[in-house]
Order: sequence, then C-alpha cells, then structure tokens
Amino acid sequence: MSFDISFYKKKKVLITGHTGFKGSWLCKILANAGAEVTGYSLNPPTTPSLFEIAGIEQDIHSVIGDIRNYVSLKKIFDESQPEIVFHLAAQPIVRDSYKNPVYTYETNVMGTVNILECIRKNSCVKSFLNVTTDKVYLNKEWVWGYRENEELDGYDPYSNSKSCSELVTHSYKNSFFTDNQVAVSTARAGNVIGGGDFAHDRIIPDCIRAAIKKEDIIVRNPFSIRPYQHVLEPLYVYLMIAAKQYEDRNYAGYYNVGPDDQDCFQTGTLVDIFVKHWGNGMKWINKYDGGPHEANFLKLDCSKIKNTFGWKPHWNLEKAIEKVVEWSKCWIDGGNIRVCMDKEIKEFYG
Repeated sequence: MSFDISFYKKKKVLITGHTGFKGSWLCKILANAGAEVTGYSLNPPTTPSLFEIAGIEQDIHSVIGDIRNYVSLKKIFDESQPEIVFHLAAQPIVRDSYKNPVYTYETNVMGTVNILECIRKNSCVKSFLNVTTDKVYLNKEWVWGYRENEELDGYDPYSNSKSCSELVTHSYKNSFFTDNQVAVSTARAGNVIGGGDFAHDRIIPDCIRAAIKKEDIIVRNPFSIRPYQHVLEPLYVYLMIAAKQYEDRNYAGYYNVGPDDQDCFQTGTLVDIFVKHWGNGMKWINKYDGGPHEANFLKLDCSKIKNTFGWKPHWNLEKAIEKVVEWSKCWIDGGNIRVCMDKEIKEFYG
C-alpha cells in the first residue's frame, strides 16, 4: 500500500509537543508538504534546540502553552479547527520521571485527557493519533517482541504514565467516538535517533556531546537491547496512519512502530557504529552509574503495521547513524540546518 505525503497539502493539522525533537521534524515534513500546521507546546525542552536552530517557527503557527492547561488548549483548538491531530506532548525521559513523577503524570495522563476533551467538543477532527512508546508494555524481559494485544503496565513513572495515556485513549474511543466521526489510533514507537536530538540521558546525544568535547563516550548500560530507528521512520508511520484512517476509519487501531529484528542492538554495539562513522579516533567506556531501574531487553513485534499497510523500514541502523553523523557535522560546522533537513526528508521520501 503506497502512501503519498501530498495527501497533507492544505490539510489543517494540530501538533502538540511541536517544539520537541520529533515534533520539529514532523512540522518540517508537513510544512514541506503544504499542510496548514498549528503547534501547541511548551518552549523547546533543550538548549540548543532543533526547533530554534532550524527556524521551524517560520513554517507554522506556533503557540507556546502547557498541555495541562485545558482552557488554553481549547482556545487554540477552537481557533485552528484542525482536521488531523498528532499528540506528541509528553515528559519523555525515564530518569526525569523518577525525579518528578507528579509532573510526569500530569503531563502524560491529563494532557491526553485534555486533548481528547478538545476533540470531543469539536466536530472538525476526523483523525487523531496519540504517540506513546514501546515502554507501555508489562516488560517480562523476554526475547520475543511485544504485540499490540499484550498487557500494558509500564514499570517506571514515565512508562506507566504512557500506559495510562493509552488507556485514556481507549476509553474515549469506546465512550465518545463510536459514531465513526473521528478515527482514533495510538502508535507505540521504539527508540528514535536522529539529527537535532539534544536531550540528556539519551545515548546518541551523549555521543555527540562527547565528540564535540573530544572526550570518551560514557555508556551506562552497554548490554541493554533496544529497537533503534531513525526519527523519520516513526514519523512516516504516524503520517501514514493518520492519513489512511482519515480516508477509512477501519484503519484506526493500536500499532507498534519499530525496526526489523536485526536493528535491535545492544547499546554498546550502537555506539560502536557511531564511533566508526564519526571517526577521529573516538572510543567509549562502560561506566554504570547505579541509576534507577530501566528495562534490559525490549523488542517490538511490528507484524500488524507491516501486514495492514505493507510498510517496512526504509533505513537500517547503519544508515540511520550515518545520517545522524552527517546532520551533526553540518550543525557543528555552521551549515544550513534547514537545507540539511530538507535534503534528508527528500532522500527518505524519495
């Protein structure tokens, strides 16, 4: 099944969390496709931020606001009258969720309630996608990939709050959206990497910071296994799901979005590939710092999305890291970030 990004031309789209890493890439893709994009989010979560250095604000209508503030969110909703909504706003860091669980739950759970309330009270929306995480599943540390019908029960406050966000979405879908006026889906994505991710406590941004400082890369959990994918992979799938269910509500559902099995790597191996592509004699050291619990083994079964849409990943992990290094060196060398992003998007969609 083919998917043409031109579907989004002149479509009214609302993105929550648009100032984040994934949100900024999504805004750029949609703006390039000719969509009328409104973003609602807090200020960019990092300094520097992809949103700012890529000048995303010039491409869209950007509103700074808190997803926890229902009144503020509804005002923007009423003004923009979106047909399609992507909900990305979240507190996304596991370690931060241990430090501030209340804020994590308020943002990830009540934020979801607020966006769904806005949809419930506006008839303009035809397609809604809630972006969650592969960490929503009850993790049994087994070698099989989790399927969409597995039990939800994230361990830490971040993962658990995203499980709750899933359940809130399921409830609203069953309680208020059974008339087929709006198609509702969730997408559970694996770990993403890509140019412009400046978050703390993420392995690739840590690698880039070490490269800039010409220091060894410190790897906390080199033997933990994660499904890594380039950021453009899940964004393509989000756009595809939202478009397909807009046209046919039978496509609405719950979807895992991850790489093929061969791209589920130990973190140490991921860093090995980064070091190879970066060059300059970089190396890494294993230094576990006794941090809070994180899953050791996590893999997704993506059969459903492949069988439903005929989708398969575009770029393997080697290619993904090559693109991360290319983007990062462009930024470090003072290159044109917008041109770099456009080139990468065109290559991916080409």
